[in-house]
Amino acid sequence: MRLRLLDPRLRGWGFPRWGSPGAAGLDLHACLDAPLLLEPQAPPTLIPAGVSVRIGDPAWCGFVFPRSGLGHREGLVLGNGTGVIDADYEGPLLISAWNRNPAGAGAAIRIEPGERIAQLVFTRVTRPDFAWIEGEADPDSGAEAEGLRGQGGFGSTGRR
Repeated sequence: MRLRLLDPRLRGWGFPRWGSPGAAGLDLHACLDAPLLLEPQAPPTLIPAGVSVRIGDPAWCGFVFPRSGLGHREGLVLGNGTGVIDADYEGPLLISAWNRNPAGAGAAIRIEPGERIAQLVFTRVTRPDFAWIEGEADPDSGAEAEGLRGQGGFGSTGRR
């Protein structure tokens, strides 16, 4: 994997680093020139992470996740849920930040330059070979004898 430094301030902010020896996510910093206020329910804002990543190997990809404490305590989440970085992407990493707090009732979220606001996790990719089947049930699954699994729809198996 290759990282290209796009914002030299990252060196002073301690990038790259993981928050602990057992952390899965590499901390991503907000490479801003001034503090940013994210108002509740306003459109997401793209925040530069100050690096580009070249994974190169199609057996790997990266995921950008929000930092859990910021999401839980303050309402800062990613505007796209989870960012996916494909192996052949080489552009700058951008963090889609969104304030999920209720409009009018929630507080604006202040993001400072250099603040750690997201994390980058690398994982393996599996690309299965697909077998096309005809009909409503896969004859090899045993589902025909038991009734089709999934006929009840989304969430039909209950909570417990």
